[in-house]
Amino acid sequence: MKKFALAAVVAATISALVPAAATAQNIATVNGKPVPKARVESLIQQVTKSGQQQRSPELEAQVKDVVVRNEIFVQAAEKAGIPQTADFKTQMEFGRQNLLIRGLMEDFRAKNPVSDAEAQAEYDKFKAANTGNEYRARHILVEKEEDAKALIAQIKAGASFEELAKKNSKDTGSAQNGGDLDFANPNNFVPEFSKAMTALQKGEMTQEPVKSQFGYHIIKLEDIRPATFPAFDDVKAQIKQRIEQQKMADFQQSLIEKAKTDYKFAK
Repeated sequence: MKKFALAAVVAATISALVPAAATAQNIATVNGKPVPKARVESLIQQVTKSGQQQRSPELEAQVKDVVVRNEIFVQAAEKAGIPQTADFKTQMEFGRQNLLIRGLMEDFRAKNPVSDAEAQAEYDKFKAANTGNEYRARHILVEKEEDAKALIAQIKAGASFEELAKKNSKDTGSAQNGGDLDFANPNNFVPEFSKAMTALQKGEMTQEPVKSQFGYHIIKLEDIRPATFPAFDDVKAQIKQRIEQQKMADFQQSLIEKAKTDYKFAK
């Protein structure tokens, strides 16, 4: 009798432990359906993947709230028959396609990392193409040639170039700084502007309006200096990102060109 009683106790204990172990894998139940802990872990990994948020007790609590709340809403949606609607099925297909495409691009990126040597070569090429001098100029941009000529006459009569730029220039980005464009390579400007600017001596101003696609410019050359470049290590990350983007664009274009389709793209 005692052996039978002991066996019964052991059996009861084991049966009690099994549900407890299973429960440990879940964070809750909603209407009798378990909400797995793995779902919380997956979402935390997604949230912290970018590095903008760190794992913390507060974040874990927030994610648990989201997961359980979502389960409640999902069950309600299923009960309402949403999964059987045409719109839901269409959106699910769009979602499937987006996930596949994102996975493909992430796979390509992981298999085609940009090396330091590639970044260095790009840096050297850019540096070689931008040797020479940098020019610091001011300008006033107006729509009509006669307006530009009138402003030139005022400046020659003693008016402040900077004040006239603030009041009259269409280039709002530089107007508030008295027309100041800071130091820049001549190649950064449209050809007409660059040609007129580089023909000036330090302190000189164009005597006639300079026409470009933007309107009429009055240009004053403030200073000239040898071109300067940031150190490679200071811009390596940006260069790598730009090369990566170009690789990705080339990869996408190659897929399009290899595909057998009768569709004609607009561009």
